Amino acid sequence: MYKDILVSIDLGHAEGEVRTLETAVDYARTFGSRLHVMTVVPDYGMSIVGGFFPKGHEHDAIQHANEALHEFTKKYVPDEIKHRHIVGHGSIYREILRYAGEVEADLIVLSASRPSPEDYLIGPNAARVVRHASISVLVVR
Repeated sequence: MYKDILVSIDLGHAEGEVRTLETAVDYARTFGSRLHVMTVVPDYGMSIVGGFFPKGHEHDAIQHANEALHEFTKKYVPDEIKHRHIVGHGSIYREILRYAGEVEADLIVLSASRPSPEDYLIGPNAARVVRHASISVLVVR
């Protein structure tokens, strides 16, 4: 049913993402799917904000995220599950949707942040992915 599953991981809250990745692994095992495990390094939008960071900061952040993503999957993705690593850069929900199209994903798996008063039912990035995705989205709480 699902050939390619894109799973988005927020490495800033890695301990809370274990269940999300385990859910994606269960789906991959059940359907013989390939996992595309991604994280997104957000950009700072306005160039004036970026000017406060040292030169090469974004490159270093992307490199660090790639290393952390590999360590995270080494711990939680069994060897028999085919998977690849993706580090996006930019708007989180846009990068998730873009890569879902790029890898021709059949399913997106992501977590929803704990509700705060302004995002009571689902986090803003998860809500946007659910609203704009052209494929099924599984939100793990």
